[in-house]
Amino acid sequence: MIWLSEMLMQNQDLESFQQLIELVQQRAREGERFLSSDVRPPFPDTPMDWEERIEAAFTSPNG
Repeated sequence: MIWLSEMLMQNQDLESFQQLIELVQQRAREGERFLSSDVRPPFPDTPMDWEERIEAAFTSPNG
């Protein structure tokens, strides 16, 4: 299981929610099976429905 907070700590160079979405998709393609959205992403462009968007990116990593 990968935690969202862990991904953020390991990738402190992320500058936007879109970059985070791309990272989530990459981790899913690499075989990660479970994701926990344990923190709200700290980006100015984080949408209100951020949890749903992250879950969608994780479950459909190829677009």
